[in-house]
Amino acid sequence: MAVPKDRKYSQTHEWFKVDGEVVSVGISQFAADELTDITFVDLPGAGDTIEAGSYFGEVESVKATSELYSAVGGEVVDVNERLNDEPELVNTDPFGDGWMVKIRTADLGPLEKMLDGPAYDKMIAE
Repeated sequence: MAVPKDRKYSQTHEWFKVDGEVVSVGISQFAADELTDITFVDLPGAGDTIEAGSYFGEVESVKATSELYSAVGGEVVDVNERLNDEPELVNTDPFGDGWMVKIRTADLGPLEKMLDGPAYDKMIAE
């Protein structure tokens, strides 16, 4: 699957898509494939606050449990509730229906230091 070029990527395989002051967050197809079958996603609730660079949840699969980190801080304004009953969406559509949270942030600065699509492609190819 091609890595979407409309978002930024972390070294830990989270993606961040900006829409104004709201940033959608999920994990990449590469991460989902490495985890194999995802069975549970633990996410914060709407209204919770996330600090930039901090842990905000985890993904459990038949293979491992991985922590999720956010590059941006702010208020969680939306949570993908579908993942409660359909965690496999992270495997089947990680860049679409498998998104995890949306964060309203006043500081997009941390995203400037992150990988763009081509740089992320290069990192996962190595």
